[in-house]
Amino acid sequence: MSNIAKTFVLASLLLSAIPAMAGEKDVTLYKDPQCGCCASYADYLKENGFNVTVKPTDDVPAMSLKAGIPEGAEGCHLAFIDGYVVSGHVPVGAVNKLLSERPDIKGITLPGMPMGSPGMGGTKDAPFEIMKVRKSGGLGGIYVRE
Repeated sequence: MSNIAKTFVLASLLLSAIPAMAGEKDVTLYKDPQCGCCASYADYLKENGFNVTVKPTDDVPAMSLKAGIPEGAEGCHLAFIDGYVVSGHVPVGAVNKLLSERPDIKGITLPGMPMGSPGMGGTKDAPFEIMKVRKSGGLGGIYVRE
């Protein structure tokens, strides 16, 4: 195969991967219009290479339930990233792990608003337990501790 043909094949392969790579960095984040920590979390995602679209809404609790996250296990905002749901102040390491491993789950959640988590103030006093959200709804155990 000539060098020109090899270059063309390589370029085609690389260009065909760009839409997939771009899609996994696009985030739609739903948050309460008055919530400052949610805005800080959106900024945190942007600082870590994600393209974030923020959509203010008063329906985050109902949206979380509809996404399969049980009451009491939801975060204060809800994000959709490359086919997964991410609820709460989930560290970017857990989000990247989710996107790279592509487990057969609906998503992940960090319940509540833990101090020291991304977008929140304060000091982290224990590892965060990021929970799996099963495709059928409900929690499926710990996905990762950070």
